[in-house]
Amino acid sequence: MSLHDRLLDEWGMAVVGGAVTAGERLPEPDMGGDAAPSRTVTREVTRVLESMGLVSVKRKAGATANPIEAWNILDPQVIRWRLRGPHRIAALHELSQLRAAVEPAAARLAATEATPEHWATLTEAAIGMVAHSDHADESEYLEADILFHRTLLEASGNLMFAALGEVIASTLTGRTQHELMPKTADQTALNWHTEVAALIRKGDGAAAEATMRRIVDESDQAISHIAGDR
Repeated sequence: MSLHDRLLDEWGMAVVGGAVTAGERLPEPDMGGDAAPSRTVTREVTRVLESMGLVSVKRKAGATANPIEAWNILDPQVIRWRLRGPHRIAALHELSQLRAAVEPAAARLAATEATPEHWATLTEAAIGMVAHSDHADESEYLEADILFHRTLLEASGNLMFAALGEVIASTLTGRTQHELMPKTADQTALNWHTEVAALIRKGDGAAAEATMRRIVDESDQAISHIAGDR
């Protein structure tokens, strides 16, 4: 990581993780014995954090942490930091609630808006998930899972839904990185993914919506189950 990225990660995680609370100033950079970052680097990092809503910059006061209500909570980097923090499970449940509000509606819309290319990609992704289902906690399954959900949102024809692709990708990636995926995928959930792809191609929006809701609900329940087993 560059010095810029290391400092961004240090300060961003400090705010999101709660080490720096609302109203407090950002700490002095800790580069683990390396040379301190220049003013240019600290200024650039502060601007990035300000764009995410994590800090406010005032003349003479410097950069101070904002309360969570001010954060750009859908920024993929903010999501990644939240999933590394102490409230990971709560954040994942919030993201599941967002998915439950969006993805079933996206499946319904996709039944009328999806192109043949979308049909092919959804089917390819579902097949990829099945092919790697014995290693659902590894990268190959994750890639297929992300491809399916990104394509679903794009196939809806709704640009707002499509813009949430990176949010969903960050959510799925966080589950894998933080060991909240089962080693073997749930067979019923796999069947539902294949079914959604087929229902969208068939043009059955109501059934695609209902099945997609089952997928999201199963995912949220699995998070709770795995976290509880720990």
